[in-house]
Amino acid sequence: MQLSRREYLSHMGTGLGLLGLAGLLADEGLLGSATAATPLAPRATHFPAKAKHVIHVYLNGGPSQVDTFDPKPMLKKYEGQPLPTGNLTTERHTGGALPSPFKFDKYGQSGVEISEIFAKTAQHADDICFIRSMHANTPNHEQSMRLMNCGDERLSRPSMGSWVTYGMGTENENLPGYVAMCPGLPVADVSNWRSSFLPGIFQGTYVDTRKTKVEELLDNIRSGGSSREDQRKQLDLLSRLNRKHQQPRTDDAALEARIESFELAYRMQDSAGDAFDIAQEPKHIRDLYGDTLHGRQLLIARRLVERGVRFVQIFHGDVQPWDSHDKLDENHRRLGQEADQPIAALLTDLKQRGLFDETIVLCGGEFGRTPAVELSNGKPAMGRDHNHWGFTVWLAGAGVKGGQVYGATDDFGYKAVENPVHIHDLHATLLHLLGFDHLQLTYRYAGRDFRLTDVAGEVVDAVLA
Repeated sequence: MQLSRREYLSHMGTGLGLLGLAGLLADEGLLGSATAATPLAPRATHFPAKAKHVIHVYLNGGPSQVDTFDPKPMLKKYEGQPLPTGNLTTERHTGGALPSPFKFDKYGQSGVEISEIFAKTAQHADDICFIRSMHANTPNHEQSMRLMNCGDERLSRPSMGSWVTYGMGTENENLPGYVAMCPGLPVADVSNWRSSFLPGIFQGTYVDTRKTKVEELLDNIRSGGSSREDQRKQLDLLSRLNRKHQQPRTDDAALEARIESFELAYRMQDSAGDAFDIAQEPKHIRDLYGDTLHGRQLLIARRLVERGVRFVQIFHGDVQPWDSHDKLDENHRRLGQEADQPIAALLTDLKQRGLFDETIVLCGGEFGRTPAVELSNGKPAMGRDHNHWGFTVWLAGAGVKGGQVYGATDDFGYKAVENPVHIHDLHATLLHLLGFDHLQLTYRYAGRDFRLTDVAGEVVDAVLA
């Protein structure tokens, strides 16, 4: 079959070949706007929605629901004793009830009870919907993180950030549509933000936030030895060589993504440096977030959505910081202090900038923790094991009905018993808030139409404003 040049480019990498061509034509003044041909151009959703952006604050490692957002006074009554309902199957042996060492208070007109370790975030209780009946499939970090981020716990699937940018595009072609920030790498590392079989342009751009200078945060963002004009000439030559190399390899989506990454990196040199430079913020805003690693991450997140980035994911720390198998009192208190002020600042800042009503903030981990104490060599370790049977996440912002608690775990916080919400349901609800029918946001691959929610998922209507 003979193809025209336009048909050939449209077939390469599911149409990504047109992106590079559009950029070159625009640079030469031969095309009025490159956005019409780029897969990252803004696109209409299935139905109108307020939400335009997502900020996912990931407390990786599994924060304890009974020490953060789901108080269980019955644990004090049974302290050190076997739970009358029995201990559910988890990864490790557990013993008697372990009451929370933290105090819970009621906040806002809604009177939602929240732990002292999130006392500043609690000031926004009337804007937050707490889903206390979340549940997943397995008590393992790798599988549960893939499920939370990609909708499948075992196989390589596109991340939810990739699905969102695939469906919506982005509002700034000079920045990635999807950014993942982490000081190090979380469990399951890059699989948390990969695009899998979706075109590579929708993959998350990873930023290691242990670095503080813009030039270090974004490696090679600026050239030390070439002008922009020289870089453009070099990139054009490289593009022609790469396209020639690609001709007999048109089915290699990874190669197409790599070629496009060079174009995006060139466009990012001005915009990205500006977006990640928090020194441009006034002192009172920097003080609001706090001069900490997590504070810097969330301030950057606000700057990114302000500039049109569609999906920003912030991991709390390297590997799995919330994984408190022992010394829970000490560990959760420290982690709460690290996260609380920046999260509260983010919500405040989004409101004062008019971004709260168009941004969804999602906060939580991949699972929760057991209400029973973990045992080490038969003795209490003063921590909690993984618990996928019941845990809490919360949502705030665009289209979310705040000031409410949805669902419940049992009297001890072990298992979701009232209005259970699976990860697939959470994803379906998130997509609905963004204007998508999760059944219709699909991509055909290997003879099957895939979607983020696999073959399950129901929108939780009670979450919607």
